[in-house]
Amino acid sequence: MEETNSKDNYEAKTLILNDSNGNELFCYLEQLVNIEGEEYALLTPVDTPVSLFKINEKDEPELIEKIEKNEQILKNADAVLQEHDLRLIRSAVTLTVSGELEEPIYDELEEDPLEEDSETYELLVNFNVLEQEYGIYIPLDPFFIVGKLKDKGAILIEDDDFDRLQPLIESELEKNSF
Repeated sequence: MEETNSKDNYEAKTLILNDSNGNELFCYLEQLVNIEGEEYALLTPVDTPVSLFKINEKDEPELIEKIEKNEQILKNADAVLQEHDLRLIRSAVTLTVSGELEEPIYDELEEDPLEEDSETYELLVNFNVLEQEYGIYIPLDPFFIVGKLKDKGAILIEDDDFDRLQPLIESELEKNSF
């Protein structure tokens, strides 16, 4: 499934990215990179990528990296998002939110935005599950995914393959940016 989308005057080809578990993510094709005779794609999700954080006793958010698709936490998050006409999508690579999100006004962000491992996040919604507070945050840094083109979609590059290819892709991008 490959088509051209136009969203807010932004035109890019779109395709479906699949991970090794059969999960899908609808993405924009941002750039093609040729490495070792193979064509790889830099992709960005069409929907807004989000991260789930657990808020501990000191009000310090802790990133939840792995979560099962049917966990109660995600069901509660989805219910809270639906109150804002948004929908949580459990997709490949990341959770995403579909719906009309207001663009962040960077001057109006909290004085102390959440920073986790040098990434900055903006709180979208918070909610409780069994007296534990959680938050859904939007990463403010660009979210790129590497996939290998296959048929009319892409396959996610994961784990060791990603670790091996990442420096090669970054080197190739640096060469092409001049």
